[in-house]
Amino acid sequence: MIVTIDEPTFRESVDLMVDRAMSVMGLDDGTATAIKSCNAVLQVKFPVKIRGKFEVFTGWRATHSTHRLPSKGGIRYAPYADQDEVEALAALMTYKCAIVDVPFGGSKGALLIDPSQYERDELEMITRRFAHELVRKGFLSPSTNVPAPDVGTGQREMAWIADTYKHLHPEDINYIACVTGKPLHHGGIHGRVEATGRGVQYVLREFFRHPDDVKSANMLGTLTGKTCVIQGLGNVGYHAAKFLSEEDGVIITAVIERDGALINDKGINIEDLYNHIIDHGSITNFPGASLEVNGIAVLEKECDILIPAALERQITLENADRIQAKLIVEAANGPITYGADELLNKKGIIIIPDAFANAGGVTVSYFEWIRNISHIRLGRMQKRHDETQGLQMAAMLEELTGSKISDSFKKTVAHGADELDLVRSGLDDTMRTAYQQIRETLLSNENIHDFRTASYVTSITKIARSYLDVGIY
Repeated sequence: MIVTIDEPTFRESVDLMVDRAMSVMGLDDGTATAIKSCNAVLQVKFPVKIRGKFEVFTGWRATHSTHRLPSKGGIRYAPYADQDEVEALAALMTYKCAIVDVPFGGSKGALLIDPSQYERDELEMITRRFAHELVRKGFLSPSTNVPAPDVGTGQREMAWIADTYKHLHPEDINYIACVTGKPLHHGGIHGRVEATGRGVQYVLREFFRHPDDVKSANMLGTLTGKTCVIQGLGNVGYHAAKFLSEEDGVIITAVIERDGALINDKGINIEDLYNHIIDHGSITNFPGASLEVNGIAVLEKECDILIPAALERQITLENADRIQAKLIVEAANGPITYGADELLNKKGIIIIPDAFANAGGVTVSYFEWIRNISHIRLGRMQKRHDETQGLQMAAMLEELTGSKISDSFKKTVAHGADELDLVRSGLDDTMRTAYQQIRETLLSNENIHDFRTASYVTSITKIARSYLDVGIY
């Protein structure tokens, strides 16, 4: 992680970006303060006996806003986690949910731990104890505060948390909705694992549907053939790179990881690289590209699209002036500092901000939460009905035309939407609609000159309306 001592912290950067949007809106001080304030922050310290001795772990859960319930946001396990980061991420979640019209408040959690240093059984004990603390303090519930996976956590940890809540509250019939991002056989939903990366793909597709926006980024045409540098091949980066390269013809010219960067101007096969990392634990010795040891410097490589999908504070005042990408899509949270953001805007580099670009995860988490609360799989009551209607339509066409329809076409027409189809459709519609709202905000106010400010104005307008409708006490 790049550390820049003369720049604002992550939380301060978020506040400054929000202040910039609020100044454009002319929002009154009382409403502005109410929206920006973090509602509550919990810090817990708890002991767990590991390998014959007690270790004390520190964790946080911040609830930024309860203007909508439940509050929503991931839990990360990281050796660098701190309260400042958690508060910043919780605030981002509030604005993110509003941008994509997900009716949740913003929350975030973290545990100060390096998960690679512990065995599976040890991580389970630690996770269950952390969950117990959150439940006891009122920071974990399907109706008030719902975590999800984040850096260092995944489906496994969510299953442990849900099971812990269930044993503490066996009377809660909605217990399975206390977390999202669960395994499919424990109340999860198809498409959740890929959701954030898929959302990045849908954002880029919508951007390239607007020729004026593409031109503003000094590009022409469609996504096909555009060059892309991606930082971080974790869950988000892997899926974004995979879908963009395999489905949209984007050429991934560089992949930046912790142990360096791989470069191939003709394109890197993401699936091959992903399997190489799984087999060898590193990007080194990958035969499909050359290795650059100083990976962070590859952020400055010339490309059409740069996707930082790793950690916050990767593009700062130290390297922003050397960034050559035409379009930056923030798949990670807070990868660009406030000062770097201003510098990049002056250079004319278009930035699709994190509060919108990576909202695919919380959008599909919303679908999962709805699925859990309703106790029914999406599409269960309509799939066969849709198939029957499709077959009837095919039969009618055959009768009217006197020609036989091919089996493959009939199968396509008769296909009833299953859960994954509905999730992808809902995610696509959500990201497209949000982009159009942000774009309308950008074009309708001459004082707004960038997508980040337009995103925050769009979000804050919705939140402010909610506060004013119910009253501020």
